[in-house]
Amino acid sequence: MEKIVVSDAKVILKKGEGRTIKAGGAWVFDNEITKVEGSFENGDIVEVHDHDGYFMGYGFINTNSKIRVRMMSRKKENTVDEKLIEKRIRNAWEYRKAVMDPVVYGIGDNKAVTDKGSESDRLKKLSCRLVFGEADFLPGITIDKFSDVLVIESLALGTDRMKNIILDTCKKVLSEDGVIIRGIYERSDAKVREQEGLERIKGFIGEPFDTKVLIEENGVKYYVDVENGQKTGFFLDQKNNRRAIASICKGKKVLDCFTHTGSFGLNAAAAGASSVLAVDASDVGCAQALENAKLNGLEDVIKFECADVFDLLPDLEKKGEQYDVVILDPPAFTKSRASIKKAVTGYREINIRGMKLVKNGGFLATCSCSHFMDEELFKKTIREAARSAHKQLRQVEFRQQAADHPILWSNDASYYLKFIIFQVCEEM
Repeated sequence: MEKIVVSDAKVILKKGEGRTIKAGGAWVFDNEITKVEGSFENGDIVEVHDHDGYFMGYGFINTNSKIRVRMMSRKKENTVDEKLIEKRIRNAWEYRKAVMDPVVYGIGDNKAVTDKGSESDRLKKLSCRLVFGEADFLPGITIDKFSDVLVIESLALGTDRMKNIILDTCKKVLSEDGVIIRGIYERSDAKVREQEGLERIKGFIGEPFDTKVLIEENGVKYYVDVENGQKTGFFLDQKNNRRAIASICKGKKVLDCFTHTGSFGLNAAAAGASSVLAVDASDVGCAQALENAKLNGLEDVIKFECADVFDLLPDLEKKGEQYDVVILDPPAFTKSRASIKKAVTGYREINIRGMKLVKNGGFLATCSCSHFMDEELFKKTIREAARSAHKQLRQVEFRQQAADHPILWSNDASYYLKFIIFQVCEEM
């Protein structure tokens, strides 16, 4: 069992630095530090002080990373220990129970819950992001709950050293509501771990289990491949946005681009779309999407095509294809500020193509999941795309990531998903 090591080291900030920390931010960068007093090992908890000695909090240090310290606590009395970890996990779970009503997400009927057994059953089936890193005050760690399975992604050394403590605490807290976790899988295989001096790893934590996990969301069932799927296996952040397209898809011809494992397309089909063409470049993704379609009895409504969306959309346009609804849910075109110009070009191009395929008066649902493509820049790019496509846009609604991926206002990186539904009209 790991131990949380609180060292005697003190990180002293340069004069004039630490503005983000003082505003509630979670990161201290290497160039903000003037010196470190005392001994420590990477991953240890250290104290952070302003240049004049003022105590600013505790965080874990890693000299391998440009993010030198990730903050864990702001109060002198809140020493980082197992009690603090349990408090954070408990708060995270209580928050999810408050904002992620299982009945709303299609699990069980709409009758009032009258006994603990039925409530526990619903909570067991509920799939949500249980821990969202800095937004839950546990930096660098993500835990998704897929029914009775947990999938962890650990990206920072300090919380990586604590991950078994965190997971054991998750199991303990969930069990108090009758939710028994049958398995845990680790997906810490992102390249960004190398920036922390960590190896990329994946595999079971504890006893092996069937890694194809059945979940239900908005009344649609999916098999989630927690071992080989993208990220942790399924994008839970779009759950509300998938539900939002239902009213515009009934009886309509729908094109779903970057379908991954079919989630938007399946929600459109389940809402009564007359036909859905769902496209993705991944053979594995399309195979999983077809399996999900059969699971829901929707294989006659939705068809899948394995193709590069950037190549397919011009071909569809040349053929004169038109759709009532076009959905664009691309992967993040940028993961750094350095590549934002290239990303803007990609978003503009894909939205021009998408708009041209929408019938006059039809709808476009478009989104960006890149933190660096901020809301203002995304809207500006869509506006430019509309001008290039000679289309008028009427905004139906603007949406963000689901509430189990909370946006912490002092941490800009926690706000990343922008989702807009437009009616697309020809120019006057």
